Parts: sequence; C-alpha cells; structure tokens
Amino acid sequence: MTKYGSFPGARPRRLRTTPAMRRMVAEHRLHPADLILPAFVREGVAEPVPISAMPGVVQHTRDTLRKAAVEAVEAGVAGIMLFGVPEDDKKDARGTAGTDPDGILQCAIRDVRAEVGDDLVIMSDLCLDEYTDHGHCGVLDADGRVDNDATLERYAEMAQVQADAGVHVVGPSGMMDGQIGVVRDALDQTGHEDVSILAYTAKYSSAFYGPFREAIGSSLKGDRKTYQQDPGNLRESLRELALDLEEGADMVMVKPALPYLDVLAKLADSVEVPVAAYQISGEYAMVEAAAEKGWIDRDKAILEMLTGIKRAGANMILTYWATEVARGL
Repeated sequence: MTKYGSFPGARPRRLRTTPAMRRMVAEHRLHPADLILPAFVREGVAEPVPISAMPGVVQHTRDTLRKAAVEAVEAGVAGIMLFGVPEDDKKDARGTAGTDPDGILQCAIRDVRAEVGDDLVIMSDLCLDEYTDHGHCGVLDADGRVDNDATLERYAEMAQVQADAGVHVVGPSGMMDGQIGVVRDALDQTGHEDVSILAYTAKYSSAFYGPFREAIGSSLKGDRKTYQQDPGNLRESLRELALDLEEGADMVMVKPALPYLDVLAKLADSVEVPVAAYQISGEYAMVEAAAEKGWIDRDKAILEMLTGIKRAGANMILTYWATEVARGL
C-alpha cells in the first residue's frame, strides 16, 4: 500500500516496453500485399507530368507506367488501379475514348499486362468522367442531368473493352444504380467470366477529391451530388452494399477512407467478401503539404493512417504511397 492506494495489479504497459514486445503483440499489421497503387497514364506526352497538388505523383507516359508496374511488383504490392487521361480533343459528350479499344486506358492495360503478366493484379477504373467533355461520370439527358440507364449501356461497353485488353479487375466507380449487375452481365456474355468486379459501394461526395480532378484533367463543372452519396448517411451505404452483392460484386470498397472509417468498419462487419478502402488524393495531399511545412513527421503519419484504415476492417488499401510503403515494410 502507498498513501495513494494500492499499486495496480493489471499493467498493460508491460506489453509496450520494447519495440520487439510491441511488434509481437500488435493486433494489426500492414503488409505489402494489402496495398494497391492507383496510377494515371496520360495520352500524348513524352515525359511524366507532375501533379502539382500531389507531390511525388505524376501522370505517366506509357513507358514510365510500365516501369512503375515493375517497381510495384518488386516491392510486393498486390495490385495497380489504372486511370486513363485522354487528350482534350478526344473528349466528347459520350466519353467515346473510354470505349475505344485503342483508347489510352485500354493501351495501358495491355502495356502493363505485357510487362508484368499475372504478377500484379491489374485493375481499371470503369467510369466516363475522364473521357467526357462535361466531366460527369455518365451520359447527360436533354436537361443536363446524368441519365442513369443510358450510362449503364456505356459502362457495359467499357467493361468489354477493358476485359478484352487483359484487365483482371474492373472498378465501376460512377455510382449509377444497377451498374454492378450490368457490368457482370456484359463480362459474362462476352466470355470474361473470370474478370472480377471491385464495386465502389460507398463512394461519397467529398471535398477531398480536389487533387484527383487535376490528376485526370477533369472537365467537371458543378458537382456529383445526385449520384455520389451524401456524407451524412450511413444506412444508405448498407443498402448500396446489399444491392452490389446481389448484383454480383466480388469485392466492395469505401471511398474516401479516413473520413469514413465508421462506414468501412460497418461494411467490413457485414460481409464475407474482401473489403477495400481508397485513401484518396486529398488525404495524400494533406500529409505531403503538412510534412513539407515541417508540421508533422511524414513517414510516421503515413503508416499511422494506413494502420488505422487496416484496423477499421480494410483487406486492401488503395494508396498513392503503395510502392514506397511496401518497400519500407
């Protein structure tokens, strides 16, 4: 006894005494195979184009994308998610470049598949926003609104050309009602039964997408609130989850990651399929900007954020730091 009472019998600090002890009892660990690298490939450029809001990230040429894919494989990264950036004069109201077999994304898929084969899971963004002159994720009707069902027809075409190019996984990201079922049917009917679907199940209308708009050269005017989810809603994501699974999703995703860890945890507790989270451009940019100012320890902040996403239930994390972090791990 002391004058302050009994000494504690339970001492959780015993399990924090040394780095080896902390490592041994860690409940969650990052592994390179948890990570997926999002990558942008731009048509018609001879050198990589830096993205000003995302220091260290570039719009690749086809050649530098091949190199980035090889580096990801060597680091042990599980997959790469490809986004195509067409030349401005190839954008139109229907996003025609997105379904052109020789469009930049389809060329990039073939390039990466030829370079690394099955050593890296090759994923592709299945959406029209990169290719439309209005910047929306779908076809517009006469009143300028996104036409859900007309857009589904375009997504079916995109699924086929991306699968023909050799992709392993398509990622329908436009948040159209019924998109997973239509894409699954399109793949199955064209002999691509083995191509998986990563459903962007809970994709929120977020302020953190800003740097991404630069990365894909977006032409968007206005917002996407009529099809992306409202940040205040959680039950809505569970409804989207049930629909995606019923329509044939092989994996599901929450995007963004950090502001929606509660949603991620809820979905992870509710399903038996793999769950992904996308650590998006704004999350990346905040850390890089604060680190550049000397306000935070960059490397520790990156690992802490990724560990938090893993702890919340993500089996896979899309992050622009994937190769760097995998090398460190």
